[in-house]
Order: sequence, then structure tokens, then C-alpha cells
Amino acid sequence: MKNHIEALRHIPIFSRLSEDQLIKISNLEIKKEYKKGEKIFLEGEKGKAFYYIQSGKIKMYKTSFDGREIILNIFGKGDIIAEVTMFNDMEYPATAEVIEDAIVGMIYNKDIEKMVLENRELSLQIIKELSRRLYHSQANVKEMALHDSYIRTIKVLIKLAKQYGKNTSKGIELELGMTRQDIANIVGTTRETSSRIMSQLKKKNYIDVDGKTIIIKDLKKLEDELER
Repeated sequence: MKNHIEALRHIPIFSRLSEDQLIKISNLEIKKEYKKGEKIFLEGEKGKAFYYIQSGKIKMYKTSFDGREIILNIFGKGDIIAEVTMFNDMEYPATAEVIEDAIVGMIYNKDIEKMVLENRELSLQIIKELSRRLYHSQANVKEMALHDSYIRTIKVLIKLAKQYGKNTSKGIELELGMTRQDIANIVGTTRETSSRIMSQLKKKNYIDVDGKTIIIKDLKKLEDELER
């Protein structure tokens, strides 16, 4: 129990709660294990719960009218997903798919809503987390409006490297199983444009690509590229 309470304390939304409050949260949690490729929920399904990731990685994506997958974000340990359905009788706005075997805690919205009514600190934490998400969403929209695909691609690679990269003798490896189409979807460009930019970065010896593994060979030069 103690280890589990400490794990909950690393979830931003629960980080400032007392041990007694964390125990109550723990009692509400339903732990689920997912294999790579499994979907946790689908876009358009009724939102009945929110989830927090204890291990593994999950991608959130929407499906366009022509059937294309548009990746909104990649989430890892400590992140919350589907929190927008809390306090709202609404559908999941995107699909959550596991891209690395994951252990996920699930809490039904009706249970957390009841607890929030009894806990001001928890309600404040939820408001802060939702505000943070809104800020980042607005920043992403601004990013797409103000910067071209080359700069956005570099920023996405830097972000992924810092969040999920693994230091190796070759450089910082991103073993996310992401294709160039996935990168294009996150950046908000076409696969052809994404492939051209990745080839440019590879030619400059900033990155390398080995199958679905992206290797950041020189993070500093990538960051310097943003200053040009």
C-alpha cells in the first residue's frame, strides 16, 4: 500500500493531497493492464472515467473525415488522460491507444465527483491541472499558426527526446514505435513534408532513423537550429 500511495503522489493532480486522502483515492482506483495496440477508449464513446498512467505510453488521436489518424499527444508515466470528461456528461473527444505495454489506474467520474464535493484541496488541484492542459492546447494552436513545419518538427523531436528519450552510445533514442506519418500527424503536416524534413535533419547529422526508432544524435544542435 505504501508504495502505491507514493506512486499516486507523483501524479500531478494528487501531489498535494494528504496520505489519508491518497488512501481514499487508492480505494476508488481500478487498476488495468494493457498490451501494445490495445485501445483504452474510443473517440465518441460516453466518457465514464478518467485514467492516470502508472507505466507505459499511450497516444491520443482523432480520426479525420477521410480516415486519417491525427495524433494529439503522447502520454507517459504520471500523466492523466480523459480528465476533460470529469464533471461533464460528454463523450471521449479522442481515442486512447497503447503504444507501449501499460498499467493504468482508472477512476469512475461519479466516484471522483463525490470525493471532490468533500475535498477542497482535490478540487483545486483538478482546476489547476485542467487550466494547465488548456494553456498547452492554446500554445499548440499558436505554434501551428506562427511556425513552419521545419521548426515545428524540431520542437516535437526535442519535446519527445526530453520526455521519453533514452541515453545510449548512439545518442538519445526514441523507441516509441512512431512512423513518419505519426510525426507528421503530431506536427500537423503531410507525410511527404515530414519525410523531407527528417531527411534534411538526418543529412545534417542531427538525427538518425533505424526502423521506427528515432535517434537524436545532437540535441544541442537541434536546439540551436531554433535560434537561426
